[in-house]
Amino acid sequence: MRRAVFFDIDGTLLDCINGLIDISPKVKKAIRDLQENGDYVFIASGRPYAFLNKTILDFGFDGFVLCNGAYVKVKDEVIYSEEIDKEFLRKMTTKFKENNIQYILEGQPYSYISENNDDFINFYKSIGIESNLILNGCCDIENTNVYKIEAFCCDKNDRSVCMDLVNANLDYGYFNSIDERFFEIYLKKNHKANGILKALEYLEIPLENSYAFGDGDNDVEMLETVGCGIAMGNASDRVKSYAKEITDTVANDGVALGIEKYIGIPVLK
Repeated sequence: MRRAVFFDIDGTLLDCINGLIDISPKVKKAIRDLQENGDYVFIASGRPYAFLNKTILDFGFDGFVLCNGAYVKVKDEVIYSEEIDKEFLRKMTTKFKENNIQYILEGQPYSYISENNDDFINFYKSIGIESNLILNGCCDIENTNVYKIEAFCCDKNDRSVCMDLVNANLDYGYFNSIDERFFEIYLKKNHKANGILKALEYLEIPLENSYAFGDGDNDVEMLETVGCGIAMGNASDRVKSYAKEITDTVANDGVALGIEKYIGIPVLK
């Protein structure tokens, strides 16, 4: 029976904040060995398509669980997508503009960045995210599917605005992934585990044949849902508590070591 293995990006395959912007050779080989063994390998990320760098896009993953599970693609087929409610989106963007908060609306394949975007652009350039799929200026909300919102909250007031808006609607939540100033706002029903279950159902792979590697708060659901959730050594104690196994850090090729130890694919020494 074929298996499916899901990989978070930031803090798992890459560590852009600390300069690791390419998948290490050892990790690349371990993932390719999974594919050669007949197993499926997926990205499972909070990122939208526009934020996937060349390293990820050119690797040859079998599918993507993006925007925290709101958009799922297997090979070339989109098997699941659920957008943010238009009314909620209008309320959020109106409030952001009133408070001069920079934001990105994450669609597929394009993402749309607000016009006052210098801090956003400079930060993403610093961690290797540059894409012609990130468009300047607001999109036509009524005619665009948006799967996640990201806001740059540079001070306490900005953070309060974001938290108040999200907390006023129980259908939505937020998390901070790359940096605590970034509020990633999503529909609660769509998390990585939900997207993974859609992919497993489509591929007819039983849950016990699924694995996931992650390190962040938005990885909790997938780590506790899959057959074997593997937390990175650099994950917080809270995140580790939801995993079945713990591997080494992203800097020490934790994914490759985890593939060998917990999935049974030998890696090159």
